[in-house]
Amino acid sequence: MLALAGCVPESRVPAGPVPIEADSIRYETGPCFGRCPVYAVTVRPDGTGVFDGKRFTAVTGERSFTLSRAQYDAFASKLAPYRPASGEVRYAHGEPNCANAPTDMPSVDVRWTRAIGDSQGLYFYLGCRRDNPALAEALGGAVELLPIEPMIGPRP
Repeated sequence: MLALAGCVPESRVPAGPVPIEADSIRYETGPCFGRCPVYAVTVRPDGTGVFDGKRFTAVTGERSFTLSRAQYDAFASKLAPYRPASGEVRYAHGEPNCANAPTDMPSVDVRWTRAIGDSQGLYFYLGCRRDNPALAEALGGAVELLPIEPMIGPRP
């Protein structure tokens, strides 16, 4: 009887990878040679988030906010294909994955942190978008899935 207790009907087995409940995602923008919004936002699957407006944002300083699990999942899913298996991946001017790029663009730095304390990072200089259009689109579109537009304010 105990041997059967561990059996799970096939319809109850998750279809894909099960997310670690305590993963947090930090998305931070870097400055450009203009009025690009500079901010960091951290979100967690429990619905908590923190926005930190640094420069050229409608709100400066830290503000807590809430988001739905669906918003977190959409944000995480948009970024998931670009999450490194371990360590850091960089796309920066002059590096092999970004040969020639304009030098006046902002950047995005994403960090996924697991409950066990390890993390994976992705740095992307937006001037590298010509060689990496899908990645640039995913990074730009992901933040729009979060309820922080009023805190960011208008973008150039």
